Amino acid sequence: MLEPDERSWAEAIGMYERRATIAKVTSRNYRNWVHDLRTLMHGGTRDVRGWRTVDRWYGELDRLEEPSYPFVMPGEPVGQANVWKSRLSQIPRRQAERYLVALSTPWIDVTKEPDFEERREGLETKARVILSRFPEGSHFFANTGHDSATRDYYQRVSGWNPFSVRTFDFGLVLVSETEVGMVWSFR
Repeated sequence: MLEPDERSWAEAIGMYERRATIAKVTSRNYRNWVHDLRTLMHGGTRDVRGWRTVDRWYGELDRLEEPSYPFVMPGEPVGQANVWKSRLSQIPRRQAERYLVALSTPWIDVTKEPDFEERREGLETKARVILSRFPEGSHFFANTGHDSATRDYYQRVSGWNPFSVRTFDFGLVLVSETEVGMVWSFR
């Protein structure tokens, strides 16, 4: 698997521009990667490589008042790790690819995309570019419930474990030995 370059990454991550989404990557500084997730959820975090990010709330008043907006930061960092891990389920790479595609759709529902079959190949290619930054041996976690590993992300996703103040939030956490990323979409 080839690692993406800055240009291919920017093009791939751009598929989230039309959504209320936060998509970015930071360096992995902790054995327990949930602490790196906390870093990502603070608005000022930029991509560790200096590459493109997507952050719907960057520079917005809500973010200026609360740096982690729209995320809710539970309690102490140590307790937070347990709370957040309990809300995430590990999924295989193939499921992560499909979930990345679903997260790019307006309703996080592929079945509502009238031109999905025409766009599917291009969206899947972009999802694979995003995943290529996380080599074999990386781990992927979704907040879509206990059946996340077998869920068909090309069907309506109706269950999730919330991480934010928004009505709906669906997210994927990507974890390698050196980086932690997230793609989080909101309705």
